[in-house]
Amino acid sequence: MKQYDITGMSCAACSARIEKAVSKVEGVENCSVNLLTNSMAVEGNVSEEDIVKAVTQAGYGAKAKEKNQNKGAKDNSKDESFKDKDSPVLLKRLISSIIFLLPLMYVSMGHMMWKWPLPSFFINNPLAIGLYELLLALIVMIINQKFFISGFKSLIHRAPNMDTLVALGSSASFIYSTVYLFIMTKVEFSSNHELIMQYMNNFYFEAAAMILTLITVGKLLEARSKGKTTNALKSLIQLKPKTAHILKNDVEEIVSVDQLSPGDIFLVYPGESIPVDGIILEGNAAIDEAALTGESIPVDKSKGDQVSAATINQSGFIKCKASRVGEDTTLSQIIKMVSDAAATKAPIAKIADKVSGIFVPVVIIIALITFAVWSFLGAEIGAALTRAVAVLVISCPCALGLATPVAIMVGNGKAARNGILFKNSVSLENAGKSKIVVLDKTGTITKGNPLVTEIISLSAKSEKEVLEYAAALESKSEHPLAKAILAKAKEENITIMPAEDFKNITGSGLYGKVNGKEIIAGNLRFIESRLSVDQAIKNKAEELSLQGKTPLFFAIDNILTGIICVEDTIKEDSPLAIALLKKMKIRSVMLTGDNEKTARAIAKKAGIDEVIANVMPDGKEEAVKKLQKEGKVCMVGDGINDAPALTRADTGMAIGAGTDIAIEAADVVLVKNSLMDMVSAITISRQTIKNIKENLFWAFIYNIIGIPLAAGVFTPLLGWKLNPMFGALAMSLSSFCVVTNALRLNFIKLNKGNSKNQINNDTKTEHINTNSNDKESKMKVLIEGMMCQHCENHVKSALEALPFVESAQASHTDKCALINLKADSKADEEAVKKAVTDAGYEYKGIEG
Repeated sequence: MKQYDITGMSCAACSARIEKAVSKVEGVENCSVNLLTNSMAVEGNVSEEDIVKAVTQAGYGAKAKEKNQNKGAKDNSKDESFKDKDSPVLLKRLISSIIFLLPLMYVSMGHMMWKWPLPSFFINNPLAIGLYELLLALIVMIINQKFFISGFKSLIHRAPNMDTLVALGSSASFIYSTVYLFIMTKVEFSSNHELIMQYMNNFYFEAAAMILTLITVGKLLEARSKGKTTNALKSLIQLKPKTAHILKNDVEEIVSVDQLSPGDIFLVYPGESIPVDGIILEGNAAIDEAALTGESIPVDKSKGDQVSAATINQSGFIKCKASRVGEDTTLSQIIKMVSDAAATKAPIAKIADKVSGIFVPVVIIIALITFAVWSFLGAEIGAALTRAVAVLVISCPCALGLATPVAIMVGNGKAARNGILFKNSVSLENAGKSKIVVLDKTGTITKGNPLVTEIISLSAKSEKEVLEYAAALESKSEHPLAKAILAKAKEENITIMPAEDFKNITGSGLYGKVNGKEIIAGNLRFIESRLSVDQAIKNKAEELSLQGKTPLFFAIDNILTGIICVEDTIKEDSPLAIALLKKMKIRSVMLTGDNEKTARAIAKKAGIDEVIANVMPDGKEEAVKKLQKEGKVCMVGDGINDAPALTRADTGMAIGAGTDIAIEAADVVLVKNSLMDMVSAITISRQTIKNIKENLFWAFIYNIIGIPLAAGVFTPLLGWKLNPMFGALAMSLSSFCVVTNALRLNFIKLNKGNSKNQINNDTKTEHINTNSNDKESKMKVLIEGMMCQHCENHVKSALEALPFVESAQASHTDKCALINLKADSKADEEAVKKAVTDAGYEYKGIEG
């Protein structure tokens, strides 16, 4: 996608004209013009020269956006992309217009309507008054010449726009008044007051000037409001650090961030922003990643961990190695993604685009018909002209053109501030339409960090020997369950034996040779396809599965040797997220390659509606395809193993992307590893589309009512008339109202699922249910010394490390932690006390 800056646009008719012109260029596959940001996105195999030429021939200006060639981060003080350049110019124009408009209005309105006093040379001298008004109106028109230059230029190119309507309305009033002024030179007024008033009532100089001034007021309000819609993106750009402490030949230097290259060593002191993405070589720190994820709780980082540009080192000193700089950093990728999304159009905008393309010509025709009809009905030329001018100036294609992009920009900004990145406007619209949410199990619903809970020997070999052979085979696998077995082997100080002839039978099992012995491993179905399995062993496997554990079978030389049970705990916020989906009337489906009984046990804990188990990776796409027959499907996965299913779904969400936000298969990237962000993404989508519909309704209803009112349709029935000046004021405010309505999206309330609220207010949800009939699986630990959410994280991590703890929530305000025990597990109070004490806090006992 290539982006261009566009100049000369004033309304939706302009953007429609440019899109039409560029779309005709050979090689262009898609073209989207954004009136809000005055930009254009073009896809296809076409040269920049051809695009610029097409735009120029349409009567506008175009320039390809320059890509920053510097590998370093660009200095944010020089970033002009979203600077409000229009408001200062419009304000200057407005002040100048008002200076000359006020004396004009004093004479034309104040004297004529309220008999305000005038200098003696104006008394009974209508020619002097007319000349005075003409000069002042002409000055105001020169000040606002942009309307005439743009309007008539567009008319010459047969692409009239909003400026054309304003220019025609103002010009018609001015020319008509000027003609009457010349006619008056042949009339002898003497002191005939009635004759003077009769002629002067045909002066509309003040209307010509007032229309331009009021439209400028509206343009200024619109420009300032539009500037606020890009605040989220501007705040991201401003986060870019300017300097960095680098280490060269063991000497510390302070340099500009744009001088950093991959591999450079940099230092970060407490309170400083991290300059570029990197890996910690030395030290420990608490990193505030709110800028990227929206999460206010600092994350503890140590040697080997990744850090991202613009995050803040709250405490500790770290020495890092730069890994990604300039446009490759996470922050730059987020800025690019949000900017690209704003450059695309949502399908809902198509109606407005079609109307905008013909709107201005239709309004001009209606104005001509209005003038002709009222003249035919016997109205004076001045009265007929007034109604025609009112039709021209009240019509507003701008509101139609802004209805969608302003809401998309604000919605995208709100999402980005909370670690949710929509890749385009289509995904922002589709996410809210989801009727079914399909969830991968491992790493999505569960933590993705499974642990070995039990080893069962089924032969003469000991449990340690079973683990030795299992670890040797699993060392060649990248599966999360393999990592759990290797972690257990490391814990038991087992030396990993080499495995040969390794084969990964996707979705089923593993094969290899260890010490000359053939080893196979996998689930029950895979093992049964190779060996005979006793019913007693099958019953044991079923019993383990019902507990939510995954039994892995191992055989040596075709003899079933043992079972290793692996369990992955549910994320604390998964049940809450699923409960919120139900409130939104969205069906949840778990899609997993695990056995059905284990999957159902986990689904029951999380509150999931439906389970599709024993699905191979290549079968997930087909499962999503079948579900699409029942409604729009949103697939949530890790973006790697689930890539085909993410692509097939109407909306694909990659969860837990962290710094790897450029996941090709996903439409939406959730930076944090929380299902609550999936709920937030759907909420933002629904609220944004609702806002767009409100904007479109206002834009359409305003014109549907305003144009007939201006044309005088209601005059015979109700006596309603519309002065062109009020029509201009209404036109000015219409766009302002649309933009202001879109800004309300900044106040969308997203459920963050914070610990305090969950402990105190969400006791009805399964994951922290403390009802009396479930108290045996819960315990409340009283703790002193917690001061903040950072402390809560320490306590939570310490308690969840205990083998009998399923999950834990801590609250520094309530001075307690709520523990969820694993099924069939008993709490060890001494172990709890030790965990709390070792974490640096005071254990005060168990409540109850």
